[in-house]
Amino acid sequence: MSETNEVSVAIIGSGIIGSVLALGLIRRNIKVQVYEQARSLREIGAGIAFTANARRCLGLIDPRLDDCVTAVGTVNGDPARPNNHMQFIDGYTHDPVKHHLPGEDLAGKTLYKLHAGPRGFEGCHRAHFLEEVMKLMPEDVVHLSKRLDVYHLPPEDRDGSGSGNEKIKLVFCDGSTADADIVIGCDGIKSRVRGLLFGTDNPISHPHYTHKVAYRGLIPMHLAMERLGTYRALNQHMYGGPNAHLLHFPVAGQKLLNVVAFVNDPEEWPLDRNMTQPATAGGLQSAFSEWGPTVRAIVDLLTKSQGMDKWAVFDHFDHPAPRYVGGKGEGGMGRVCIAGDAAHASAPHHGAGAGIGVEDALALSILLEKAVGDIKSGSRSKGTTLGAALQAFSNVRHERSQWLVRSSREVCETYEWINPECGGDMAKGFEDVKERSHKIWYFDIEGMVEELTREYHTEFQNS
Repeated sequence: MSETNEVSVAIIGSGIIGSVLALGLIRRNIKVQVYEQARSLREIGAGIAFTANARRCLGLIDPRLDDCVTAVGTVNGDPARPNNHMQFIDGYTHDPVKHHLPGEDLAGKTLYKLHAGPRGFEGCHRAHFLEEVMKLMPEDVVHLSKRLDVYHLPPEDRDGSGSGNEKIKLVFCDGSTADADIVIGCDGIKSRVRGLLFGTDNPISHPHYTHKVAYRGLIPMHLAMERLGTYRALNQHMYGGPNAHLLHFPVAGQKLLNVVAFVNDPEEWPLDRNMTQPATAGGLQSAFSEWGPTVRAIVDLLTKSQGMDKWAVFDHFDHPAPRYVGGKGEGGMGRVCIAGDAAHASAPHHGAGAGIGVEDALALSILLEKAVGDIKSGSRSKGTTLGAALQAFSNVRHERSQWLVRSSREVCETYEWINPECGGDMAKGFEDVKERSHKIWYFDIEGMVEELTREYHTEFQNS
């Protein structure tokens, strides 16, 4: 490939989606550089789980990525007989006279079980998964301490002339620069690329507070088993109730129990305040004070865990991005786009944000491989071809990913008995959760690939 036809990609952000996408492009012999603002590679948060469908997408991006999940994934349930279900139960209703011990309040209640497919629910720690991914990354691809300040489009992009061979110039806060043919923002919920695309004063450019706080912690498994019993500690459970809900599942080879408890917060949370703060027990215990003894026991374990924190839940529901690639009058002109949380950060109530981001990475890997092939053959100009690829990505991925943002808010209402269609009826609530979950889990990957190809060719013809 001549220098004129060579395509270079700059990815902003080396979190899970940015790193996975980089490996997908490298595997397809596309030149890529990743710029990360942090001084070291890290992932915030604790537990994460990839569905069977998300794992299949990982394997299509790079077959080694599914092995990364296997290396750090934790079996749900008895290792000899893995439990491939997500489980839901009423954690609130109880008789305070008869029910004093954990488990007593759950006897006789329906445990709703939703099959997630073979190995469809294996938890792992975000940081551990990213460590495995980075073992696959070639040297000199990821550059640390590179906080993006601004990018400059070449004049031909701004006035619509030329072939698109001129590079986009990236300027970092340390004064250094780089260039690339396209820029992909995988820089998370506070994305700088999103702000540059839509304008830093535009509410679209920022996440907004959902007025939910998640209390999170990791409990040593032996303590969880002593208090809750072996079955409950080793198996994922979601406890529903009024205006709050609680989830736990095993991680770290069943050595730790990951617990997340969601409660309402009527106060505001300024965007410039760190989204993760040390937590005290008072607010959490108050929110669950009238729940059954099982949930109260889990809350007690959580408050005593080392490093319990609270995480302000932000998302992009209130002001969604109208598209994921910059259009006319915006700061991209077809060669800058956003993906993952930078494009469609959702509340975590479906546990699918990372999985949907992996779908983005697969879509971009496929489209850019097609585009580079066309550019290499000389059949299409660079600028037009890359613009068509990124616009096709936006066209195909926008509806599904924005649905997830909305549904993550709505399913929280179901868990917390405030969905007017379900209320406190767990059977109706389970059917609502089942319908939404199946839309995520049984996504037609082949159908997406076909749609990407159609949209790519349509966009090129229309350009």
